[in-house]
Amino acid sequence: MTHDELWRAIVKLAASKNMSCSGLAKFSGLDATTFNKSKRFSKYGQPRWPSTYSIAKVLNATGTTMSDFVKFMPNHDTNKTER
Repeated sequence: MTHDELWRAIVKLAASKNMSCSGLAKFSGLDATTFNKSKRFSKYGQPRWPSTYSIAKVLNATGTTMSDFVKFMPNHDTNKTER
């Protein structure tokens, strides 16, 4: 899982619920700016990852399982096995 894949999954989840990222955050009880593009990188260009708390709030509010959320990530392959 990469930083970009995780953020894309959030965007796709929001779209699947006919919401913007801001709407998804508000619907989940988070600050409306939680998933803003401006919050995805620090002012020094370091990636900022969404917290597990934010992800959990979104999944609970939308009734999405973690398995279903992962399906929103580009190039996901649930048949891969770690070696």
